[in-house]
Amino acid sequence: MREKILTTGGAGFIGAHTVVELHKAGFDTVIIDNLSRTDETLLKGIEKILGHKPNFYKGDCCDADFVRSVFKKEGNVAGVIHFAAYKAVGESVEKPLDYYRNNIGSLVTMLEVMKEFSVKDFIFSSSCTVYGQPDIIPVDETAPFKKAESPYGATKQMCERILEDAHSTGYRIISLRYFNPIGAHPSGNLGELPIGVPSNLVPFVTQTAIGKRKKLTIFGDDYDTIDGSNVRDFIHVVDVADAHVKAFEYLQKKSSGNYYDAFNLGTGEGVSVLQLINKFEEVTGVKLNYEIGPRRPGDVVKVYANASKIKTQMKWQPRFSLEEGLKHSWAWEERLPSQ
Repeated sequence: MREKILTTGGAGFIGAHTVVELHKAGFDTVIIDNLSRTDETLLKGIEKILGHKPNFYKGDCCDADFVRSVFKKEGNVAGVIHFAAYKAVGESVEKPLDYYRNNIGSLVTMLEVMKEFSVKDFIFSSSCTVYGQPDIIPVDETAPFKKAESPYGATKQMCERILEDAHSTGYRIISLRYFNPIGAHPSGNLGELPIGVPSNLVPFVTQTAIGKRKKLTIFGDDYDTIDGSNVRDFIHVVDVADAHVKAFEYLQKKSSGNYYDAFNLGTGEGVSVLQLINKFEEVTGVKLNYEIGPRRPGDVVKVYANASKIKTQMKWQPRFSLEEGLKHSWAWEERLPSQ
């Protein structure tokens, strides 16, 4: 009997890839997504890879009656992986109340409904933004939370606090603090699909390379980094997805007691924005039209992971290189017009 995992935001970039990896690992999935930040393209991609339509419910995770109806209809949900959140740093500065209402409200609603149905196991999509600008880099999980640089980061800090407080009332919870997911499924059937102007770097790079965008703006070249541009930890989305499978299996091995812990999810390698652009041009042979612009509100100068904890405790290792991530992103972009 395959265990069933509810995947919120499962029609999005990371969620869709995780649904595929969960199926490979022997789990069934139930997807909830309101399609406010994506469309059905990635659901069709999941179908192509798996050979059948994913089990999908369209609705809002802030709507307790809707969430409850899914739990009732599905029955025997073994756990929840919660991706459903707004995630654009810049947009969160412009629309902070939307971010607080959605990101925190959906989490609280999900935990409440889980309790009604005696579901304990929960994996939370957190973010390296919880650290703010860390004093020590690479940053590990013992680093204190500093004042968040954006409302988005603040919601992730608050959500982690909620999980830390709530776990003792009957949950087993892992927060995975993502660094910067990039790439696409090697099959070319799944990838990042921004609605409107991309807020993440790599889809803006690929859209500029293919001609959808006239130029790419780099937000600042006067930071205290190797070349003046921001430094990030870019990790392949399939490696991110695989970590969710390992995290869920890790929870299942725990005793029946309550549990909470957080794990960094990154490669441990810092790469600047300019280095990534140069690497993209190198691996694809496509020249990018880019310019230097002013700094962007909410951006930290540099951050990359000490990921030794997840590697040691969950036996997880990233398998894909930066070059592979960029190649897969470009293959997805080239294929998009035909989808």
